[in-house]
Amino acid sequence: MEDILSRFLRYIAIDTQSNEDSTSQPSEAKELDLSRLLVDELKAMGVSEVTLDKDGYVMASIPANTDKDIPAIGFIAHVDTSPDAPGACVNPQIIKNYDGGDIPLRGVEGLTLKVAEFPELADYRGQTVITTDGTTLLGADDKAGVAEIMTAVSYLLAHPEIKHGPLRIGFTPDEEIGRGVDCFDVKRFNADYAYTMDGGAIGELEFENFNAASAKLHIQGRNVHPGYAKNKMKNAILIAQELNSLLPVSERPEFTEGYEGFFHITSFKGTVEEADFSYIIRDHDRAKFETRKQQMQAVTDFINARYGEGTATLVMRDQYYNMREQVEPHYHVVEKAIKAMEMAGVKPKIQPIRGGTDGARLSFMALPCPNIFAGGLNFHGKMEFVPLESMEKAVEVILGIIKLYAA
Repeated sequence: MEDILSRFLRYIAIDTQSNEDSTSQPSEAKELDLSRLLVDELKAMGVSEVTLDKDGYVMASIPANTDKDIPAIGFIAHVDTSPDAPGACVNPQIIKNYDGGDIPLRGVEGLTLKVAEFPELADYRGQTVITTDGTTLLGADDKAGVAEIMTAVSYLLAHPEIKHGPLRIGFTPDEEIGRGVDCFDVKRFNADYAYTMDGGAIGELEFENFNAASAKLHIQGRNVHPGYAKNKMKNAILIAQELNSLLPVSERPEFTEGYEGFFHITSFKGTVEEADFSYIIRDHDRAKFETRKQQMQAVTDFINARYGEGTATLVMRDQYYNMREQVEPHYHVVEKAIKAMEMAGVKPKIQPIRGGTDGARLSFMALPCPNIFAGGLNFHGKMEFVPLESMEKAVEVILGIIKLYAA
């Protein structure tokens, strides 16, 4: 069986960034480079019914090897990486027997992963820590999850003495832009329950997540020569800044935690004549989520009242909802994951996702799907890292869940 590190390094070498401005499915053809590789590797392992469909979804089945009546269980991860930081030409650093100190990111002079800023680093003293070199993200979100599932499948097929029910494997594109299961065929996947391997630090187990929406704003200004601009110019950049200032500062991601929601500005592009900027809106509580959307509409209306109708144009789109209400009636799927972690010597940390996963939407598509740690930290940026031992434990948890359903 191939070790998980070599798999992970092979997968992160492939650029799979998704593109929220694209209207194609998947959003970037390069995501299929990894998907095709996974198909080839699954077939080489002897996995049956391996497909890559026109929408970019890899699905595979492993038949039951016992006559017991066991539910079909799925494991899912996404192949794309975030567009929030460069994702091509990833050059990882592998620090063996990490000493617990700061880690220089050698691709950028003076850039360091500091324990003072990221104290969770110290938890991995003595382990093998994989970081970026500071020029790109790492891609552990979610290629760690992909590698974990592939390694578990390889182990299972090499050990037919492990009894199991029917298993389903799924790899999705475009999760990072909220479109990961837009075209996912739940009926064809044919699982009773599933787990996404898309969580963060070791031990994380999540079955509730943010309600999520995107908001795109266009400001139409009016450019006039600055020497003659009095009472005539409408500077779109300044109007956009004013709109942003109307949203509560204390409700930005950098000031919130736990169940607290936020408004997060994610991009800005503008001139005096016009400006475009985007937000994500998040809250665990559905009523508060709806209130946040109303606030966004209210500040847009205020700008139009102040500067003239049509100055600000808002387009909001719901992305996903809190999966808790769909998973709780099937709480045994969570209990199985807790037990599998304990069997692997991992302390479960049940907590809300301050984000979302494909599983959130799948849970509303009649496929209850909690989320399990993949092991990485500081996703979506150049400070991303993953301990090798966390990935290895995730493989044990996958195998443990499979064994528990067959018990």
